[in-house]
Amino acid sequence: MPQLGVVMDPIAGIKPAKDTTLAMLLEAQRRGYTLTYFEIPDLSLRDGQALGRGRPLQVVDDARSWFTLGDVREVPLAELDVILMRKDPPVDASFLYATHVLSRAEADGANVVNRPGSLRDWNEKIAISGFPQCTAPTLISMRMADIQAFIDAQDDAILKPLDGMGGAGIFRVSTSDPNRGSIVETLTDNGRRPVMAQRYIPAITHGDKRILMIDGEPVDVCLARIPKSGETRANLAAGGRGEGRPLSDRDRWIAAEVGPTLREHGLRFVGLDVIGDYLTEINVTSPTCARELDAQFGINIAGMLFDAIESA
Repeated sequence: MPQLGVVMDPIAGIKPAKDTTLAMLLEAQRRGYTLTYFEIPDLSLRDGQALGRGRPLQVVDDARSWFTLGDVREVPLAELDVILMRKDPPVDASFLYATHVLSRAEADGANVVNRPGSLRDWNEKIAISGFPQCTAPTLISMRMADIQAFIDAQDDAILKPLDGMGGAGIFRVSTSDPNRGSIVETLTDNGRRPVMAQRYIPAITHGDKRILMIDGEPVDVCLARIPKSGETRANLAAGGRGEGRPLSDRDRWIAAEVGPTLREHGLRFVGLDVIGDYLTEINVTSPTCARELDAQFGINIAGMLFDAIESA
């Protein structure tokens, strides 16, 4: 039987009805894979060999009891046919350490999704800088004066940390905002931490679209995350509402601009965030929204991913 390992946050803490990693594990199990579960502290290198203290895993699609774990055993990671790296941000020192272990496993023959070296190289905010033709005006800097000048030039801007997720730490700041100085100081830690500033895109009221990419090709539908009343952030974790939609011509153009580079770098499952006509983020660590789209359109996105993995 083929063997699959998954590196993720504690499985007991997920929301099974919405968890894309669980959808992947259910699909793998349906296809006959035996599953082994790891968290980041379980990974190690010994004399050049990538190892993991894994636990056999079985999953069911049940919101009350969705997993069973067996006893811990040490596993040479190269013995696994597929490893899903699905740890949520932040991309901190422990995350980067794990990608080095997984790179060693990859070099010894494991198929790691997404490629560990690319997870190190592709910051989910900074990555859009490779596609300026797709983006609204954007600045990444730790210089407070530069960020203040950007706000003045755009009149209305979004500021966000480079290592967050789920809408955490995101601020909308206008030229006339009396708190703008304090916001810039806080987000940059008084000029010691870089942040992203983007021109505010009014189309956010119609949704922040999550476009899922598999081997550089878009799924035909996206999830528009609509902000709740009085909120700028559309993230589902911040109270946004998910509404499935077909891709627009502009969405497909953006996907075609980005897709070949994703494929080249081994980024096999990626979430593009698009507001209006503009690409705002490229999510490579643990993109979500597959289960919502599956439910609304009767599709199987995890199945599409495993078709791609198995045909490579």
